[in-house]
Amino acid sequence: MAQEFKLKGLTSIDLKNGQKQEAEVEGIENGKVLLVKVEDQVHALNPNCTHYGAPLMKGVVTGDGRITCPWHGACFKVSTGDVEDAPALDPLHRFDVLVKDGGVFIKGQESQIKEGRRTLKFKTKTQSKGQEKVVIVGRGAGATGAMEALRYEGFDGPITTIATEDYRPIDRTKLSKALITDLSKVAWRSEEFYKDAGIENVTDNVTSIDFDGKKVKTESGKEHDYTKLILATGGIAKFLPMPGLKGDLENVFVIRQLNDAQKIMSAAGSEGGKKVVVIGSSFIGMEVANCLASQKHKVHVIGMESQPMENVLGAEVGKVCKALLEKNGVKFHLNASVDKGAESEKNKGKIGKVLLKDGTELEADLVVEGVGIRPSTDYLKDSKSVQLEKDNSVSVDESFAVKGIKDVFAIGDIATYPYNGPGGNGKPVRIEHWDVAQNMGRSVASTIAKGTKGKSFIPVFWSAVGSQLRYCGNTMASGYDDVVIQGETDTSDGKQSFVAYYCSGDEVVAVASMMKDPYMTQSAELMRRGKMPKKSELKKGVDITEISVPAGVKRAQAVRLYAAAESPSKH
Repeated sequence: MAQEFKLKGLTSIDLKNGQKQEAEVEGIENGKVLLVKVEDQVHALNPNCTHYGAPLMKGVVTGDGRITCPWHGACFKVSTGDVEDAPALDPLHRFDVLVKDGGVFIKGQESQIKEGRRTLKFKTKTQSKGQEKVVIVGRGAGATGAMEALRYEGFDGPITTIATEDYRPIDRTKLSKALITDLSKVAWRSEEFYKDAGIENVTDNVTSIDFDGKKVKTESGKEHDYTKLILATGGIAKFLPMPGLKGDLENVFVIRQLNDAQKIMSAAGSEGGKKVVVIGSSFIGMEVANCLASQKHKVHVIGMESQPMENVLGAEVGKVCKALLEKNGVKFHLNASVDKGAESEKNKGKIGKVLLKDGTELEADLVVEGVGIRPSTDYLKDSKSVQLEKDNSVSVDESFAVKGIKDVFAIGDIATYPYNGPGGNGKPVRIEHWDVAQNMGRSVASTIAKGTKGKSFIPVFWSAVGSQLRYCGNTMASGYDDVVIQGETDTSDGKQSFVAYYCSGDEVVAVASMMKDPYMTQSAELMRRGKMPKKSELKKGVDITEISVPAGVKRAQAVRLYAAAESPSKH
């Protein structure tokens, strides 16, 4: 039952629109709320993001009543606490605010203050005849966003997910960044959550789809009927085609699924000292290298670029990331090409060394390849209804509907969609970001459940490369011809703190930051509204955090996003 709680030390509230203040709740140990004023009304919310617990006090409040997490871009509606942008799954509790008797009070339940989130609980009956039936092929980020948003939006028909993995949805970002092997530590929800929500998670391999008959066919011989179909099969990690590195020797791994992390950690052991070669100096390779080096293994990274992640981040930011990993003990071999892997002389059948084309030989107890993925669409190759793109992805429209096929959507790593963010102009792109896939899933869920049009989202990702790197926007559509860096990139004293603006002409198309929260989040919100400063303005000293984020969204600068509805009372 709701009761009133006094906020410590407050006799009144003096906030302007867009301002926020954290306050302690008297009588509750560690109890806090965040006061936020939007549209002349003060709201109280749980103070931390429900994704990884970032302090929302450091987040960005927009004119249309959103508050965005400073770390990974999760967004909540201030007036309800509802989730509006991934990667958060759970909404926040919202409390009424009262000013009376010389103090400030909130009205709510003690448990709501303590738990810090509005945990979603569904009791869904899905037996009625004639109901819509959603089948989701895949169980990654896009599928997770779709299935949870469907239930949150009030969809009460059956939901079935079909995937090759034999476990419930997980936070895959923790695999490469931390090599976590325990399912309970990476799973988003308990098994009971999906049972209560009427979501059936099937382990099987989809072999084909009868789009005319609306049936999904699997390796086990079963068929799954649908009225709406979401293709969310993600990517398949590649092995290099060279001898010894194409899966023909033991202790050569890729990292994509939970069992990949388990195999890597089994080979590496817990005592450190193993000789590890990581092939690939982009994000996955760098994250795995950083994690294994922190466990005292001897890690070498091979990259084709002059600096790690240079194609995406540029040479100067790549150099910062390289220096951070070097401080952790990682050795780099850049501008390098791999020749082959060689079998161990002592352990037959296992990798023993990696040979480079310049003659360098790197001893290896294990090898991890982070050389990219391919869209997982083998089950569509013989389809007469779907014509795959050159990279085997699926072309979709702005609603992520598969072109030419009714009631079918494709999201995540397999989807090539028109990008209308900065510099995009509708150019087809395929973006392999966890956050993007989840937001696509939320958008499709909204279309299925309510037929509503989405709001905008800007792609966001983050990486653990010795320090937390945050990134928003995209350079694949337009490329970039200049990088404007503000801040300190010298890592010698451990105080690197900078923002990098990636520009195509005078337009900023992407932003990376390190130790500069909330610059990335602020940039994403400004991009979403078409209000990001120009390169020429940044060079004159404009500080983006001093720009108020307006309410309006410029549709031409947007891609579609799930439009969060107000929370149903049963939640």
